[in-house]
Amino acid sequence: MTDAPVLELDNLILDYPLKRESLFAEPRSLRAVDGVSFAIPRGRALGLVGESGCGKTSVAKTVMGLEQPTAGHIRILGRDIATMPRRELLGFRRHFQMVFQDPYGSLDPRHTVGRIVAEPMRTSIAKARKAADEALEAVGLSAGDAKKYPHQFSGGQRQRIAIARALVTRPELVVADEPVSALDLSVQAQVLNLLRELRETLGLTYLFISHDLAVVEYVCEDIVVMFAGRIVERGATRTVLSAPAHPYTVALREAMPRIDRAGGRRRRASRTEDKSDATANRTAGCPYKPRCALAIERCGVEAPKLRLLANGQEVACHVV
Repeated sequence: MTDAPVLELDNLILDYPLKRESLFAEPRSLRAVDGVSFAIPRGRALGLVGESGCGKTSVAKTVMGLEQPTAGHIRILGRDIATMPRRELLGFRRHFQMVFQDPYGSLDPRHTVGRIVAEPMRTSIAKARKAADEALEAVGLSAGDAKKYPHQFSGGQRQRIAIARALVTRPELVVADEPVSALDLSVQAQVLNLLRELRETLGLTYLFISHDLAVVEYVCEDIVVMFAGRIVERGATRTVLSAPAHPYTVALREAMPRIDRAGGRRRRASRTEDKSDATANRTAGCPYKPRCALAIERCGVEAPKLRLLANGQEVACHVV
């Protein structure tokens, strides 16, 4: 196993155009991803975390070629898919596949499971069927399930079907966008164990997107924390979650459900009172300043850059 990155993001920027207030008004845009850079070595799993609206799903869409980046580079196996011709990109997609959040909405109810799983294959019908059967068996289903329809399966089984579809082309990279958030807790554990087993047996590389730090801690060796389209902290998952440096990462960890040993009840840590929108237009300073109890005057005029700490993690904060 080499350390050569399967996925590299270099200063990725993604702007969404906003509706004009009037015919003659200047065009406006919302910056959903603001200068994001990271790399995932072969065989590793990186968790991309943050609250709703922080830009993590927008990153996933650009990695999958579903959104065209405003600026920056997206390299998969050394190839920049942002500049790749569309026809070439269609053929290159077999190297990277995606597992979506909704296991039912991502499966066409009019098609059989076999046809759904074999859909990414660009080969003969016989080879596609054989590959679909093998993919279904790899996720704990049977080849006989190929003749059934999605509505005949439970939520966990549907997500296994979605994973089988992602694996059928034998990709190097799998992008998983909240793959267990729509499932019951007991089913979540089964799917997470399956994803870990598949990574070990097939040598997969994961970009794992979630708002659940416990899930990311279980699946991923590395973690990137996003807020308002920017990376605020990154490093080894155990290091970051055991000793978070950025105030936002601290708030995320404290918001995780915990067991109150005295009363045995599940509780959540208190949150900051500020309700500012994580997707608001950027200012010159730190986007987390309105929520931060540690903010100083510099935070309002200068955006912090990622810097390396002694323990190997990186943090974008003037105070830490």
